Amino acid sequence: MQKKKPFEPIPHSHVEIKSGFWYAKTRNNRKTTIDFIYKHMKTSGRIDAWKLDWQPGSRQPKPHIFWDSDAAKWLEAAAYSLATHPDKALELKCDTLIDLIAQAQQTDGYINIYFTCVEPQKRWSNLRDWHELYCAGHLIEAAVAYYRSTGKDKLLNVVSRYADYIISVFGPESHKKHGYPGHEEIELALIKLYRLSGNKAYLTLSKYMVDERGHQPHYFDLEAEHHGAAKEWHHQEGHSVFQAHLPVRRQRQVTGHAVRAMYLYSAMTDLAVEYSDEELQKTCEQLWHNMVDKRMYLTGGIGSSHQNEGFTRDYDLPNEAAYAETCAAIGLVFWAHRMLSYSGCSHYGDILERVLYNGVMSGVSLDGKRFFYENPLKSRGTHHRKGWFDCACCPANLARLLASLGGYVAAQRGGDLFIHLFVDGRIAFSHGYVSIKTAYPWEEKTRFTLELEKPQDFTLALRLPAWCRSPRLHINGQTAPIHVKEGYLHLQHHWQVGDTIELTLPMLIERVKAHPAVVNNLGRVALQRGPLIYCLESTDNGGNLDQIVLPPHAPLYAEKKPDLFEGITVIRGSGERHIPSMQETSLYSAAPKQIEPCPITAIPYAYWDNRQEGEMLVWIREILLT
Repeated sequence: MQKKKPFEPIPHSHVEIKSGFWYAKTRNNRKTTIDFIYKHMKTSGRIDAWKLDWQPGSRQPKPHIFWDSDAAKWLEAAAYSLATHPDKALELKCDTLIDLIAQAQQTDGYINIYFTCVEPQKRWSNLRDWHELYCAGHLIEAAVAYYRSTGKDKLLNVVSRYADYIISVFGPESHKKHGYPGHEEIELALIKLYRLSGNKAYLTLSKYMVDERGHQPHYFDLEAEHHGAAKEWHHQEGHSVFQAHLPVRRQRQVTGHAVRAMYLYSAMTDLAVEYSDEELQKTCEQLWHNMVDKRMYLTGGIGSSHQNEGFTRDYDLPNEAAYAETCAAIGLVFWAHRMLSYSGCSHYGDILERVLYNGVMSGVSLDGKRFFYENPLKSRGTHHRKGWFDCACCPANLARLLASLGGYVAAQRGGDLFIHLFVDGRIAFSHGYVSIKTAYPWEEKTRFTLELEKPQDFTLALRLPAWCRSPRLHINGQTAPIHVKEGYLHLQHHWQVGDTIELTLPMLIERVKAHPAVVNNLGRVALQRGPLIYCLESTDNGGNLDQIVLPPHAPLYAEKKPDLFEGITVIRGSGERHIPSMQETSLYSAAPKQIEPCPITAIPYAYWDNRQEGEMLVWIREILLT
């Protein structure tokens, strides 16, 4: 059987988002967040550090080993924004920063603030713990994005020269370093550079760094012995923190630092595409199922432990102590989109949607100026977003994802159009445009209108979310049959100009239960409506949320709240609450508990901590503890 071709994602610049949920998020990102981040980078010294004039005793902030990456991610976000919304002032900021980066490049092509002006003698001496290759990767991604958006090649030329220098340093040849980064990133960036330039040397280096990872003698051990560093990292997991405990093709469980893992697995998926490498793709599938089936939060958050900022063991998913870093959720978006593009299977689109609507969007406040680093599923009222971090990876990562969101909406395979995400807007593709009208995820109906150049035969494929049990379809007002293939509703027609398709996805309120091995959630349920996971806040339900019980058969209903936040739908219902009696002074007692009815209101998880301070809870008691 002939293997099907991967999807070709529709570029984000070909997707116009006009209204609704994602319009509000992307507009706020463009109008507020990108500029907000730039100002913090300016005041913190991250911009001026590119002048390379820091000296010991200087009043200027001492550059950090990962400052390059913050500037690069901001540049990438700005580039994506410029592609859809030209802005002369923003472009000038970008060009000014690019000039500084170009001037900071060394004569051999090397670029890094810290290892140029703080400790130049330590260049490439600790790939395990320091971030040179990670920073290089983000610079490459920024350059590719800026060239594609503006056509300006100054930064592209700079990073190409840098990549050429890196090729002269790393590789299988005896005179080169046989190393790879402790923090993956450059692997996927080199593939982007290859796809733009056609220079296969970049692809070859990416493949080398991925395949060399975890082989013996272990590069990180040799490096540590050579430089007198600690042989093992300060985490007990050793090299699994870096996904370097085994060669990647022998790995079967997602391990270690979650952000690093997502970047590595994204590169592995890209390499599987470029080399038609079925073994590597099978490895990615096995890693994927271990993560989704045993190590992922209901919100799409990943990485349960603060200690390693990552994965631990199967079913270890604490709620209040959850790490679930925003950058890890963003990394999962990258990987899920690649797995979807490679396989064409809607399962990956379901996870893409889940993490976007929940695990990612919880990371930024509605005003676009405050951010979560960690995203717990329970809070006693002490966990809040912050305006900035010393390790400021998450804000710019959010900005670049939201600025490029249109690139995750749809794809083509030949002349056929596949729509992954439902946004209110317009998609340009090879036969013309598809106009989409929807209030998703609040309302059930989405209407597609074909604005074609001429009548055409092609397939329009619409992803049917796994949460939807009974979709309904109308074409030009007439009921049409449902034909599903790999999770997509396939509509193969001789389409006419102006044809309309109406897809209804009934959004039932579902009580979700966790696997019994997730001990923190025994006797508890979470609420889901459509793609959204809901939570309780004390703002609506009073304090002591763990005392609330939602009986199994208590009715639940959805209610529109046009004046709450941007206009949302909440879930209302009737619960019960344990009320301590006035006589209940003992810490332990055999006396029966007092129970009283209480209304409950649940809001989408992504919106919590946008009002007054208070508790939050995703997993609600279903069993009354007497």
